[in-house]
Amino acid sequence: MSFTMRLYRGEEDFWHIRAFLREIFVLNGRSERTWQAARLDYWRWHVVQNCGVCDPVERVTYLWEQPNGQIVAVLNPEGRGEAFFQIHPAFQTAALEATLLDAAEAHLAVEEDGKRNLTVWADRNDDVLRQEILKQHGYHRGPWPECRRQRCLDSIPDVSVPDGYTIRSLGGVEELPARSWASWRGFHPDEPDENYQGWEWYHAIQRMPLYRRDLDIVAAAPGGEIAAFCTLWYDDVTRTGYFEPVATVPEHQQRGLGKAVMVEAMQRMRAMGGTLVTVGGFNTAANALYASVMESESRPLERWEKAW
Repeated sequence: MSFTMRLYRGEEDFWHIRAFLREIFVLNGRSERTWQAARLDYWRWHVVQNCGVCDPVERVTYLWEQPNGQIVAVLNPEGRGEAFFQIHPAFQTAALEATLLDAAEAHLAVEEDGKRNLTVWADRNDDVLRQEILKQHGYHRGPWPECRRQRCLDSIPDVSVPDGYTIRSLGGVEELPARSWASWRGFHPDEPDENYQGWEWYHAIQRMPLYRRDLDIVAAAPGGEIAAFCTLWYDDVTRTGYFEPVATVPEHQQRGLGKAVMVEAMQRMRAMGGTLVTVGGFNTAANALYASVMESESRPLERWEKAW
């Protein structure tokens, strides 16, 4: 069967892609062989709009369709010089994988030091076909895989909250500056404070389709400041939650607060009918936290890199 490739055309395409991701996420047994809808939202409204680490969605997203307009595959980056393949399992063939790879090299590679560079992501366990094609095209495994973990909500671990700390939902708009400052301290502990650029970016977070303030969890310290936080994006279509982000302010670390906010979010999501949560981490500290809350075994999503 032949498919038609085209560039993303506009807002209607976004919602078609989102529905496509929900469909294939379930068909893949919710194994994260492709993105959850929440990751697509987070990419568009935060990674692209707030952080600017990638070109606009409409310039870097490609669709493959059947003659009737049904999507069979989507190609998109997350950051510049990256490629993620979202392929319907019924149409996943070596030929289609190679077609997406050719398009990624043509449209998503970046110029560095006089060479074109591209990173393609592949699941270590499930994407055997893609790995073979990448090897044939001169790619090699790179460092720092994304360690993805899941937890079935049939059971949720117990946690104790340190004395004086309160686990609760984020407050109203008046608390957005404090929440933004905690994010800055949690993710940029070694940068000078003068590099902090304010809190207005959080409006884009709250505009995301799956945002719920009751799943935007914070740990408030005895003095009232936000000491830790996590946001859980619950998709009731797949009954799955996606954690992004999770962090603890440096001076409040080693108290179990990261685990406490994640467990609170899981308990709330289970009460809504959710059955599975997922998270991905890259550094040692994050992965240690996630291993303590989620299943201990991770599903590595590996970088495959090529320069030519």
